[in-house]
Amino acid sequence: MNGNRLLPEPFGPLQGVRILSSGTWIAQPFAATLAAEMGAEVVQIERPPEGDSACRMQPDGLLLPTKEGKKVGCIFLQDRRCALFITLNIAHPEGRELFLRLVPHFDIWMESSRPGTYAQYGLDDATLLRHNPRLVIVHVSGYGQTGHPDYIGRASYDLIGQAFGGTMYITGSPDPEPPMRAVPWTGDYITALFALWSALAGYIHAQRTGEGQSIDLAQYEAVHRCLAGTMVAYFQGGVVRERRGNRAGEVQPYDVFHARDGMVVIAVANLNIFERLCRLIGVERDGEWMRIAHTQPDSEIGLEFDALLRGWVIERSAREVEVLLNQHGIPCSRIMSARDMAEDPHYRARGVHTTWEDLQVGRIQGVGVIPKFSKTPGKVWRGTAPVGYDNLLVYGRLLGLSAEEVEALRKKGVL
Repeated sequence: MNGNRLLPEPFGPLQGVRILSSGTWIAQPFAATLAAEMGAEVVQIERPPEGDSACRMQPDGLLLPTKEGKKVGCIFLQDRRCALFITLNIAHPEGRELFLRLVPHFDIWMESSRPGTYAQYGLDDATLLRHNPRLVIVHVSGYGQTGHPDYIGRASYDLIGQAFGGTMYITGSPDPEPPMRAVPWTGDYITALFALWSALAGYIHAQRTGEGQSIDLAQYEAVHRCLAGTMVAYFQGGVVRERRGNRAGEVQPYDVFHARDGMVVIAVANLNIFERLCRLIGVERDGEWMRIAHTQPDSEIGLEFDALLRGWVIERSAREVEVLLNQHGIPCSRIMSARDMAEDPHYRARGVHTTWEDLQVGRIQGVGVIPKFSKTPGKVWRGTAPVGYDNLLVYGRLLGLSAEEVEALRKKGVL
């Protein structure tokens, strides 16, 4: 990365890494945000004049008023912090030239669009690598850059990725109930994690060899990679995994249980722990009975145990069940709401939630930086910003443009 530092102070394990991000919505920009929280200099490109309005205006439960008299959604405030926001219209010839001038100043470029979008403006991978041979390019799309012609270029969102990638088919209650999506936008967040680790893997290779490359990440493939042994079971044995709700199927208890005032999950995957649970709830049986009850949930004995446990849980509060089982080394947790998590002493003791200053709405509170590094911790150095807020900083410091030049480009629709 060239000089001309963009952040006020260096921090974190990714200091010195500079990322250009031009994707929209969730998956790819969230990958960039995770890097930004660890000290990378992330410049987020938005299209003028509205920016990524779909994400900025996604309420995710609430829209907050900005200092400019507009509104912004909570997901944008949480997931787009720590970036520098610039505008650029690559469809404009001058916008294309500015993009090519920016590329040599970055180590990684991440984008999410339909295949061929940038190439149609002369910004294909080969051209970009000529301008910066060490550049790592990460293309995030629904179905990938290559493949069957009927699929390439299809539009995709989180729900589509979960359906086509296979997780949705096995999520939810058994037939005749419909499959369920994992929320919130789990397919997008899985894709973001794949985008970031692959970008950093490419970056390490570029640092060692001086050679950049492009990475083709299809959203559905990132989702598909998280199916555990589902496809091995099919290819090797013809087994099609079906929905079982919250039950594990192979062992119990591994499910949701109703307490007197709420719900808990109990997850036991070990016979010794299962025997402790039986003793705790007063189910005294011989070893063979307990083995069957634990490993054959649908058997007569398995169903008998399930009824006994549910009867024991419903007589107690969710908090009582959680504390009592964990005291005996039996995995159990209440199902936590936002209020529960905000008030929980363990969340507080680990500092999971933090406050920061957002340039649009002021002081806000949300989830902090995860995970925690002992020597080079990440931090939230700034919240989100209005569309084009950092144009002068980025274009001035990296490309040497004056305030007058930036304003002239804005009036022409380039910025």
